[in-house]
Amino acid sequence: MLAACWLCALPPGMAQAAQTATSASMRPSLLPNRLGASTALTLAFRFSGGEEGVPAPLSGMVVRLPAGLRINLRGVGTCTRSLLQHRGAAGCPVGSLVGRGHASMSVHAGSLAVPEEATVTIFRGPNRGSRPTLEIFGQGETPLDQSSISTAVLEPNSAPYGSKLTVSIPPIPTLVLEPNASFVSLSLTVGGVGRGPRAHAAAGAILVPRSCPAGGFPFAASFTFADGSTASASTSVACP
Repeated sequence: MLAACWLCALPPGMAQAAQTATSASMRPSLLPNRLGASTALTLAFRFSGGEEGVPAPLSGMVVRLPAGLRINLRGVGTCTRSLLQHRGAAGCPVGSLVGRGHASMSVHAGSLAVPEEATVTIFRGPNRGSRPTLEIFGQGETPLDQSSISTAVLEPNSAPYGSKLTVSIPPIPTLVLEPNASFVSLSLTVGGVGRGPRAHAAAGAILVPRSCPAGGFPFAASFTFADGSTASASTSVACP
């Protein structure tokens, strides 16, 4: 009741913006979550709101990782964006694979919002200067056979974070004269455990910090959308 009255008190434009804004949440996890261990890092995102309940298309995000969390790509091969464009995930060297994931999207088909599922494969890309990159290849499964490539650049970040991933996400076209696809959820897993890689990540190493701050390992993310709107989320992973 109070929320409804608050919306009524807003000017019409602001009330509509409050109703149609896209919101975002994130849920990170470390498996295993053990100090100093080699781990698999999973970043899970969810998006909601937007016009008619469909989130605005995502155009970029910055994910901040806790201080001391190390991403070791030494010895990992590279796969170029052009190779992915011409040959897909199967064309990349086996030694360049660093992770996998899954995305659920919403596709407009007239007045309907149709769900779209996509597999995600993550490769190490060529450095940009001294900065490592990841090439994130998404392949639609149903109902559209559509692929996309997003590039993430790994850079230092200020405390309480140690690094950040800046991800540029291209428009994902759908049907003729229809809006681009919108993410509803996205899950990315990078890293292996111990000597043997996990089933979802073949190379690279994510190392848990050797100490944990009060309140746990902090994570944060900011998102930009094609309509110019923004959202943010922050959380933490509990200390081992």
